[in-house]
Amino acid sequence: MTRDRAEDGPTRTTIVVPTVGRESLQTLLESLAAQSTRVTAPVLLVDDRPGGHDLGPPARLRELPFDATVLTSGGRGPAAARNLGWRHARTPWVSFLDDDVLPGPTWYADLLEDLAASGPEVVGSQGHVQVPLPTDRRPDDWERSTAGLQGAPWITADLSYRRSALASVGGFDERFPRAYREDVDLGLRVTASTGRIDWGRRQVLHPVRPADGWVSVRRQVGNVDDALMRRLHGRDWRVRGHAPRGRLRLHSVTAAAGVTALVATLAGRRRAAAVAGLGWAALTAQFAVARVRPGPRHAAEVVRMTLTSVVIPFAAVTYAVRGRVRHRRAGPWCGAPDLVLLDRDGTIVHDVPYNTDPEAVRAMSGARESLDRLRHNGIRVGVVTNQSGVGRGMISPEELDAVNARVRELLGPFDVWCECVHAPEEGCACRKPEPGLVLEACARMDVEPRRTVVVGDIAGDVAAARAAGARGVLVPTGATRRDEVARAAVVRSDLGSVVDDLLGGRW
Repeated sequence: MTRDRAEDGPTRTTIVVPTVGRESLQTLLESLAAQSTRVTAPVLLVDDRPGGHDLGPPARLRELPFDATVLTSGGRGPAAARNLGWRHARTPWVSFLDDDVLPGPTWYADLLEDLAASGPEVVGSQGHVQVPLPTDRRPDDWERSTAGLQGAPWITADLSYRRSALASVGGFDERFPRAYREDVDLGLRVTASTGRIDWGRRQVLHPVRPADGWVSVRRQVGNVDDALMRRLHGRDWRVRGHAPRGRLRLHSVTAAAGVTALVATLAGRRRAAAVAGLGWAALTAQFAVARVRPGPRHAAEVVRMTLTSVVIPFAAVTYAVRGRVRHRRAGPWCGAPDLVLLDRDGTIVHDVPYNTDPEAVRAMSGARESLDRLRHNGIRVGVVTNQSGVGRGMISPEELDAVNARVRELLGPFDVWCECVHAPEEGCACRKPEPGLVLEACARMDVEPRRTVVVGDIAGDVAAARAAGARGVLVPTGATRRDEVARAAVVRSDLGSVVDDLLGGRW
């Protein structure tokens, strides 16, 4: 594959690496730097540590033979970090890598070939994950668990998606704060609505990370996420998601037997306590033997498996109950919109009728901060504005351009800017409440109207959104009529509240 094809052809991609600052990140970057085909894709490193930290001296990143940019996601988990990455991407494909994998020297060349071979019905390309295991002994419980990544579909340790597919379903569900379940959830939603995910030819190594003896107990917190999966996808989600069958039912019986034995003992019911105790001991022993048998047989491992086998059923049931309570009302994931369009006068700047003076432009309170929050999260922003003063001869095109330039100076760059300069009597299709401006902005950004939100201060803004198939939000000012507020489906007091909703997936 030629370099021109890699840069300009349909296989162009952005590489997104969520990271919590592990030392393995440097090894990954060195592997990308040593590829047989030079990496021309932009690389986005998403620092997901709370508060953000330096990923190394800026000079070290500048020394890499590819374009690397660091984003910060605030420690909200891998789903939120990956969402931040793909929303900042402006390429047809987005390729996710974990920060602890090791791509081989031909990984990038193989990736480009995989994406080039993907037809329009293919919305995802899966890489093969290889987990190196010890050759001089049997793998222990943690190593076997990590080895489950081999052959597991939809694992974003190495997975590419079309950006349009991610946008269509709202990306990763950020209610999954831990790794793995958000991958399966996204795979189920994407394959149910947009297309299929194929296996590619590329491979990465996924070394087993160091872990202490109690890691298997801590991993039971995944039962919280399993409860959300069941709520969203039904009882058969494991079958449809190609996930291994869980042991929660047996854990529930084991924990119930143990609790019954304890309660019966305290109540002085010896026979009941003995029966329940024997049941608990038998189930616990069976679980421990099943974990010990395939692993190393040295005393320390046997003791560790025995002790954790006692604790795991109680931890699993506790987390499962917590998950069912927490997610009992969970609905489908919406995600943030891909594009937010805002009216100009009265929404992001104070309304000065037929303004021709750039010095008279004043930003609405909190507008710059709200827009910057959207930009930081990779959400594109634009303006859709009626400027009939031009059509009426009250504003010259040059005066309009000067005022618009002042708006950009105060509020930052916009991805798209659409304006109607016709007088009302011209009957054009672009003047709000007609949908023309919204549809034009969506077309220019290649964004579906249903993934677009329009924010304005009058009913015409909301009506234009509805007519285009977008979502409308009304932010009233003193000039907004009461009947407009009463008729609006969504009303918020200010732009900050709107952004809170959009970033939280409530729109």
